[in-house]
Amino acid sequence: MMNRPLQHQIDQPPQDEPAAWNEHALSADTLLDGKVRLRQPVLGYRAAIDPVFLAAAVAAGPGDLVCEAGCGAGAALLCLAWRIPACRITGIERDTRIADLARANAADNWFSERIDIIAGDIANPPDGLTGGSFDHVMVNPPHLDPARAQSPPDADRAAAMVEGDAAVADWIAFAYSMLRDRGAVTLIHRADRLDHVIAALDGRFGGIAVFPLWPAKGRAAKRAILRARKNAGGPMSLLPGIVLHGDDGRFTPAADAILREGRALEF
Repeated sequence: MMNRPLQHQIDQPPQDEPAAWNEHALSADTLLDGKVRLRQPVLGYRAAIDPVFLAAAVAAGPGDLVCEAGCGAGAALLCLAWRIPACRITGIERDTRIADLARANAADNWFSERIDIIAGDIANPPDGLTGGSFDHVMVNPPHLDPARAQSPPDADRAAAMVEGDAAVADWIAFAYSMLRDRGAVTLIHRADRLDHVIAALDGRFGGIAVFPLWPAKGRAAKRAILRARKNAGGPMSLLPGIVLHGDDGRFTPAADAILREGRALEF
């Protein structure tokens, strides 16, 4: 994609590298046109636009408690913390090295007082996570079906992109367990796997809203964002979505408002 919102320059050097990394293993990047600093591995999974759109779609307000399942190095939760200064966010990440990195990224952005990073697995939530206590849960799970996908050779990248022990139903079950009644789950996934996502939401969540991300006019969506409320009623709705690129290949003004200005994605 052209004009990716990930930049490779920051105004000031970041803090010391976490102990598990060295200066050659991480890159110092930014999101939201330099508003958010993000150190992430040079190899393995690297954030692009998905976590930025996920954060933009979370309808959190001042004082809300938000949990991100599988937060990685923190791209989505950092963008959300920048947009909603008065919310509190807890990230859970299975890889302890990446969890340490997310914690350091929160400190680099002066968000440590509002962001807690917990190392742990959604299959066995660690101490520090209280079920039924969050207003929102956001999830960007591995998207690829292991039965059909060619797994990337890099193990860290494969773990982030290809479903492992936890299928999409397990991520949604975790969200259900963490949310208060009528709390909202917001999830981004591949459009060609929406049937799996909607099936996992059925019976637990209602008022499902599907928001497609169209690559360009006249092209099929490759990603979609879904939002639904725990134990709520209401029919499913298919929303107009957003067109990401114009005829010239550049991001549209609507996409730029989210990717560079940090605007909310209005459902």
